[in-house]
Amino acid sequence: MRWTLQPKPETHKVEVLSKALDVSNLVATLLIQRGVETFEDAKKFFRPALEDLHNPFLMKDMDKAVTRIEAAIANDENILVYGDYDVDGTTSVALVSSYLKTYYPNVATYIPDRYDEGYGISYKGIDFAHDNDFSLIIALDCGVKAIDKVEYASEKGVDFIICDHHRPGAELPNAIAVLDPKREDCNYPYKELCGCGVGFKLIQALTEKRGGTIENLLLYLDLVATAIGADIVPITGENRVLAYYGLKVINSNPRTGFKSILKQIKKETLTITDVVFIIAPRINAAGRMKHGNHAVTLLTETDMNKAAVWAAEIETFNTDRREADKQITKEALKQILDNAEEDKKTTVVYNENWHKGVIGIVASRLTETYYRPTLVFTKSGDKLAASARSVKGFDVYNALEACSEYIEQFGGHKYAAGLTLHEKDFENFKTKFEEVVAKTIDPKLLTPEVKIDAEINLKDITPKFYRILKQLAPFGPENRTPVFMTQQLKDVGFGKCVGEDKSHLRLVVKQGNSNQFTCIGFGMGDKEPIACKGAPFKAAYVIDENEWNGTISLQLRLKDIKP
Repeated sequence: MRWTLQPKPETHKVEVLSKALDVSNLVATLLIQRGVETFEDAKKFFRPALEDLHNPFLMKDMDKAVTRIEAAIANDENILVYGDYDVDGTTSVALVSSYLKTYYPNVATYIPDRYDEGYGISYKGIDFAHDNDFSLIIALDCGVKAIDKVEYASEKGVDFIICDHHRPGAELPNAIAVLDPKREDCNYPYKELCGCGVGFKLIQALTEKRGGTIENLLLYLDLVATAIGADIVPITGENRVLAYYGLKVINSNPRTGFKSILKQIKKETLTITDVVFIIAPRINAAGRMKHGNHAVTLLTETDMNKAAVWAAEIETFNTDRREADKQITKEALKQILDNAEEDKKTTVVYNENWHKGVIGIVASRLTETYYRPTLVFTKSGDKLAASARSVKGFDVYNALEACSEYIEQFGGHKYAAGLTLHEKDFENFKTKFEEVVAKTIDPKLLTPEVKIDAEINLKDITPKFYRILKQLAPFGPENRTPVFMTQQLKDVGFGKCVGEDKSHLRLVVKQGNSNQFTCIGFGMGDKEPIACKGAPFKAAYVIDENEWNGTISLQLRLKDIKP
């Protein structure tokens, strides 16, 4: 791993902020690294306020969207709320449909079938709307590139409002309204909303138009926080406010569907990381293994007994997903070893029998293992479908765009994308993708990086310091959990490999005459010789809490160690 120590902010800036907030220079340094430079910035950062949310009507086309929905309600039209089958899509559909149903009954939901219809807006979904007398579709977390499909809907007398956050193509669909902060002609101040976040701005606008306030919408923020965590969008600005209040709802008054999921987990206070690893995979499992409708039903259910039945079913999907993911990852790793080629800058694997629902997870695992831009392909009908994942700092979306002559359809973000192509184009695409990445990637990006916020001594780690660190949460992209480095550490003699397969490393360390700290390094059993032979070493780590027999103590969760 490459260790990169973040540049130290100017001493003057650190001292001014330290004095203004009455915090240590170390805390002031961490804040400045996160863009917090003044007392006013710090107030907004530590105490996110609902009034810091932007006016939804600043988003291009918002007035058109609200006018069309109001007209639909006035004319007794049927409204179809349409969204993708992943966490962002299903939470968006649950959010907008349940909000509209509080004052208008003619609302239904539609999630495309991952296997039959694929990603985004489908012709089948439009036919469903037309055949069932829906004259307005509100599409969430998809649609910004669906030019032909929106045209097709228009010919059938079905209007579209698109709420998306993916990058648009050169042309926008001819919809009634296209809400997407990434539109070049959209001056909305915050560009990093997830799909559910854009959906939230829509219901915020509708609420304002009806004379309500943001407080009327607080209970919907558990869905928004879940989507923010799952979709890996930056937890800065508006997303930080939405995630902060959403976590409060999850921890104090979660919706029935969340309660039924959380009943199975013994954890009192959930962080955004818990939401990502506990709630999100279960919501995702429905669309991966069966159908995204199951997730929407669970998220909108208000009867606890019914929700318990749905949650149990989704738990089964999640177990099946884990088994499929484990097996496919094993097969993919074997395929890479069998076809090992020197100096490849990409990883591309394909098996027509792999489960389409888990190839995205497998792509993430392969990226972690080989640290290359990665594509995992499977057969989908008469075409091939793939999930793409990238390494930090490399835009895989741009790389796919450069290969578009061989791609039938693609969409996504800088670090994660999906695509389909014809089988006859697979080899040409694979060659071209390798060429594009090899030409454009900075070679150092192919070595995993640990970004270190500050070098500290063990004596700096106190309960008070940790209490302040916790207030930097919720953590996520662009506000990562602080990573520290400490030199001249020694294991006091209790270091050993632990876990069923001895793959984890547990140490008890001190630095000079400092207090001792327990360290845990998951998957770092191979580093045991560095730490346990008596020689000093340095460690990169995050500070967290360990609970054992009712006692809570601070521990160091290792990222890497070096001699």
